[in-house]
Amino acid sequence: MPRTLSEPVYSRDQLIRISGVGERQIRSWEKQGLVEALPEYRWADLKSLQTLAKLSKAGFGPKRLKKAIVEIQRKLHDNGYPLSDLNVLVDHGRIQVQIDGHRMEAVSGQLLLNFDADQVNRLLSFPAERGARKSERRAEEAADWFQRGLEVEQSGLPVEQAVEAYEKAIEIDPRCLGALVNLGTIHYQGRAFKQAEGFYRKALEIEPEYALAHFNLGNLYDERGDYAEAYHHYTVALRIAPSYSDAHYNLALLSQRTGQTMKAVRHWRAYLKLDPSSNWAEVARRELAKLRTATVVKGRPTDREVS
Repeated sequence: MPRTLSEPVYSRDQLIRISGVGERQIRSWEKQGLVEALPEYRWADLKSLQTLAKLSKAGFGPKRLKKAIVEIQRKLHDNGYPLSDLNVLVDHGRIQVQIDGHRMEAVSGQLLLNFDADQVNRLLSFPAERGARKSERRAEEAADWFQRGLEVEQSGLPVEQAVEAYEKAIEIDPRCLGALVNLGTIHYQGRAFKQAEGFYRKALEIEPEYALAHFNLGNLYDERGDYAEAYHHYTVALRIAPSYSDAHYNLALLSQRTGQTMKAVRHWRAYLKLDPSSNWAEVARRELAKLRTATVVKGRPTDREVS
């Protein structure tokens, strides 16, 4: 489907923030061929990721997920039914797809009969079923409010409007990771560091392997002058997402500032491998050249531990 001019485009960090799916999980799905690694992402890519997350949470392993997706594509002949546009359901351990008012069992391709109104009402009378549907609706509504907050920030409208949208998303779904992190960043930019830290840590309580939240905490502690904590969180972000170029960049600066010259050199080199052509890459090359010159003039320095 061609991209329209008004269609929002997301970076990988934004994709992680919005979907609530961690970097490690996305990379795993990419290796398994369930999702494609792209330089930029659209809303359809986000919805596909959320669909996979829903199925994974329901207990479907990678092999079964891939088999179901391949079978869906084969049955539908790839005619305009991307994963993002399908209503994917889980019923008694089976993956089902709703298409034009009909249900299809994903792996077998068998079309399932629709229930009549009385049967549907009886099904919906079960508390667990009602709870699951209500939870899904809350998540979808929270995602809509989160998207609204993003659009407000990107449009340059007063930041208070974005805050209201993110707070509404969290009110509806307290586990809306993207809204938590974005609220933290808004407070960080306003130098309300205590409030920012609270939002970032709440996100990490929900998803401890959330690289962006660790990275943002690193920025916060760096700004406060707590270099040991900053170093810790940048390093954790890199452990979760080894190709996190911004984490290498900030670790290089931090290492340089605290006299850990060889660590700074290593992080500048790693950053340039990941991002060799941006304006920030030119800064990295200049800093790396200065460190090399200092090393030649003074001899190889010994890294000090961050204290």
